[in-house]
Amino acid sequence: MSNSILQGHVSFVNHEKKYIIIEYDDKGKKKVVHGNIDPKFLKKKHSFSIGDTVTFSVGLSGRGDRMIASDIEYLYNTALDVLINKAKTENNFIGYLKVVDDQYFVKEIDSYLFFPVPLSPWQLKPTDAELNEAVTFALENTEKKNKITAKLYNNKYIPEFYTAVKLNKANTPVDATVYKVTPHGIYLNLVADKIHVKLPFKEGIKVNDTLSLRIVYLSPFKIIAEEL
Repeated sequence: MSNSILQGHVSFVNHEKKYIIIEYDDKGKKKVVHGNIDPKFLKKKHSFSIGDTVTFSVGLSGRGDRMIASDIEYLYNTALDVLINKAKTENNFIGYLKVVDDQYFVKEIDSYLFFPVPLSPWQLKPTDAELNEAVTFALENTEKKNKITAKLYNNKYIPEFYTAVKLNKANTPVDATVYKVTPHGIYLNLVADKIHVKLPFKEGIKVNDTLSLRIVYLSPFKIIAEEL
C-alpha cells in the first residue's frame, strides 16, 4: 500500500457488502476508489454516510488486480449537510440516474453524492435509455442521514395503479376477489391481478369469494382497504 495520505469524499455506501466508493482529486484529475468498511479493517469505528470527508491511502489489492483504499478515517461531513439544508426550503435537485449492484440511484449533479431510489411495487423500472440521463428528484428521510432516499419526479406506474388512484380519490367501492386465505390474513386482487391488498383473517371467507372494499390509504408503496 502507498504511504501517501489522500483526502476525498464518500459518494456511495453499501453497508450490507461493507464497502464505499471514494471520489478524490489526483493532480487535477477526478478519480474514484473502492474501500472496505468492515470494522476490522478500520482504525476507528464509524457508520459511513454519503458526503463523508475521509483520509485514506491507495494501493493494489491483495490479489493485485485493482487499486483499493485502506487506512480510511472519517474527518467530517459538510456536503450532505448542504443538501439537507437546501431540501428544507427547496427540495428540488438534479442528478443522473445510475445502477449500482442492481439497485437504482441518482448522482446529485453538484456534489456527486449517490442517493438510493426505492422503486414502488407498481412502478415501471427505468429503461436503459434513461440511465445516465438527467432527472429531477427530492430528498426524503433527511432527518436520518443513513436513511436518506431520492424520490424521482417523473415516476411511471402500471395502468392498474392509476386505476387504484382514481378509485381512492372518488371513494368508489371495489369488488375484490379473494385469491388466498391463511391464518394471518385474507389476500385479495383489488385491481385485476396486479394490485393486491390484505385484510385481517375472518371465519367463513374462502378463495374466489368476492368482497366489497373501499381504499382508505394509498401511496406508491402501500395500499390499505377495508371491507364495506
